Amino acid sequence: MITAIPDLKKQYAAFRAENPTVRIREAASRLGVSEAELVATGLGETATRLQGDFCQLLQEVPSLGYVMALTRNNSVVHERKGVYQDVSFNGPMGLVLGEDIDLRLFMTHWKLGFAVNENNRHSLQFFTADGEAIHKIYLTEQSDRMAYDRLVANFRAEDPSAPLEIAPRPEPTAETPDSAIAVAEFQEGWRTLQDTHDFFGLTRTYKVSRLQAMRLAPEGYAIPTTLTRVKQVLHRATDLALPVMIFVGNRGCIQIHTGPVHKLVPTGPWFNVLDPEFNLHLREDHVASAWVVKKPTTEGIVTSLELFDAEGGQIALIFGKRKPGIPENQLWRNVVAELAES
Repeated sequence: MITAIPDLKKQYAAFRAENPTVRIREAASRLGVSEAELVATGLGETATRLQGDFCQLLQEVPSLGYVMALTRNNSVVHERKGVYQDVSFNGPMGLVLGEDIDLRLFMTHWKLGFAVNENNRHSLQFFTADGEAIHKIYLTEQSDRMAYDRLVANFRAEDPSAPLEIAPRPEPTAETPDSAIAVAEFQEGWRTLQDTHDFFGLTRTYKVSRLQAMRLAPEGYAIPTTLTRVKQVLHRATDLALPVMIFVGNRGCIQIHTGPVHKLVPTGPWFNVLDPEFNLHLREDHVASAWVVKKPTTEGIVTSLELFDAEGGQIALIFGKRKPGIPENQLWRNVVAELAES
């Protein structure tokens, strides 16, 4: 589909005039277009089209210095400030392994890119072929603006006025019927996991969706809980200064915060973490189910809290802070057992 930018530009301007506080993702949904199409209405004014090897571009992002990384899905926004460090790629898979900014990148989905300047906020924004936001990088007062300008110049599209082609959104994959799954073998595979990273491969081997895995888990390995209890765990972790790991992702990126959380603030339908270096904004009304999940590793059980939406999409995962080769923090395990499993 090729977007008629001038017509959409007028529609978007009228929408913003009537709805000045509505965020661009929701505006796109209400207008029946993608977020990338709305960004592109600013080409030549607030937006510059980027092209080229986005892996190479990301390897230059450390030159920007201290920035804010933003990754989200339909239900939660994850914002983390810091410096991009240790950027590496193995084929289409990428890693950013900085002390503060920690990302898993799936580059086959990174198809569209823009440099955006709105209200004097400069950013790099990346989207899927169907125009869904993957990842955004915002400059801060401490960022290197000259490095940003060089990066944008190096990756500026040769023909920025070329029509923006937006692919249809892929249809969701149908869930395999429970009756077609070798449940006993799947459960045995779960009980004999050696590493939490092997869980994804396990679900793929048995063609099990993430939420379906919760239902079909071995007894005691996936325990239904509630969002209220998950929030209680986070409040207790705050009281105890207990560091956590919060994962939020979409098709193209998973972003991870590791460390304590401090300021927990409910605002309308949103549950927020509002710390100087880390912000999280979770739509509580989108959480259809929550689970305490236990996965065996060579260092013992690892315990997570997992949130899902009504369509079975994963919203977020929460772990106690840990590193490979180190057993899970017993205090985290105790807090989850006391509050989320009760």
